[in-house]
Amino acid sequence: MEPGTLKKILLPVIISLSARQAVSQMITGVWHGKINRQKVELKIIQKGDSLTGTSYYYQSASHYQRYSIKGFFDEPNNVAVWWDDELLEDKNGKTIPGRSGKASLLLQADFNCPGGDIMQLEGTASLKNEERQPKGRVQLDKTNQPSFYDEWDFVIENFTAGANDPYIIDSVELIAKQPAPVPAEKSVAIAPPVIKEKEAAPAVATPSRVPPVSIATPLTIEEKFTQRQKVPVLEIPLAGDSVELHFYDNAEIDGDSISLFLNNRLIFEHIYLTDKPFIVKISVNELHQSNELVMVAENLGSIPPNTSFMVAYIGEKRYEARLESSEGSSAMIRFMKKEE
Repeated sequence: MEPGTLKKILLPVIISLSARQAVSQMITGVWHGKINRQKVELKIIQKGDSLTGTSYYYQSASHYQRYSIKGFFDEPNNVAVWWDDELLEDKNGKTIPGRSGKASLLLQADFNCPGGDIMQLEGTASLKNEERQPKGRVQLDKTNQPSFYDEWDFVIENFTAGANDPYIIDSVELIAKQPAPVPAEKSVAIAPPVIKEKEAAPAVATPSRVPPVSIATPLTIEEKFTQRQKVPVLEIPLAGDSVELHFYDNAEIDGDSISLFLNNRLIFEHIYLTDKPFIVKISVNELHQSNELVMVAENLGSIPPNTSFMVAYIGEKRYEARLESSEGSSAMIRFMKKEE
C-alpha cells in the first residue's frame, strides 16, 4: 500500500474547534482548590494519554494525607479522570475532615479554559469502589506556586523543556513512590562489651557497593505491536463501500487506552475507551483481499487486562466482538473480500 493511500482509507473524524483550542492549554501543572469541601493541592503530569502525580489533602503544612495518583485524559472531550492510587504519607496519622478515613477517591472533571491564563477542573468525586455514587464536588484552579514540594516540581517546571520525556517521568515516579525517611529514634548510650584477654574481636565485613538500578526505556507502540502475539478473534466478510467500526470500553470504564494497526500500519493511537463509541470508517475499495486489524493495549487501565467491545457495520449486517489485549498479546480481527 502506498503511503498516500492510507489517507484515502480513513474518512474524517470531526472534532469541534472549541475542543482543540482548550486542549492547547496544558493540564500538566499544580492545581489548588477543594475536593468534597476539603482543601487539596494536586500535581498532574500528562504522559501520552495517561496522568500521574500526587494529591495532598490538607488542613495545614503539617497535617495532610499524600497520595500518588493515576488516571487518563480524554482529549476529544476535555475530561480528566484520575484516582488516589496509593497512600504515600499520612502526616500525624489523623483523619482529615471531608475524607472518609483513608478511602481512595475517584475524580472526574471537565478541563476548562474560560480565558487568558485561567484554567479550571470542575466535576465530581466518589469513592473508588462506588463510582456511581458521587459524594462531592471537584473545584480546582491551576496555579504556578506549589505549597508542598516534592520530586514532581522539577518535571512540572521543565515540562516544555524536555522533562515531558516518558523516561524522565517514569524515573521520577519511581523516586516519588519511595517511602518517606523514618525519623531517627532518641539515641541510648550502650556500654561496649568486655572482651576477655586473648579473645579476638569478630571480623566485620566491609559492605560492598550496591550497583545503581537501571530503568528500562518504555516500549514504543510500534515495538509493542511487533513483540506481542496477535490472537485472532473473528473473521468478517467484506461487502459494500465501507466498514464502520465502533469501539467501547467492554465493562467498567477504568482508563483503557488502545492503538489500532491496519495491515501492519498504525492508523490511530491514544484511543480512550468509554461508554461512547470511538468511530473508525474504512473504505472497502482500498483494502486487500485479506486484511488484519490489530488492537494494541497502550495501558491496562486499573482493571487488567485491556478490554474493548467492537461493533462492525458492513452493509446491512452487524458484527460484534470482545477484544482483549495484554502486555503479551493483541487482539486481531481479519476482514476478507469475497473471491471473484
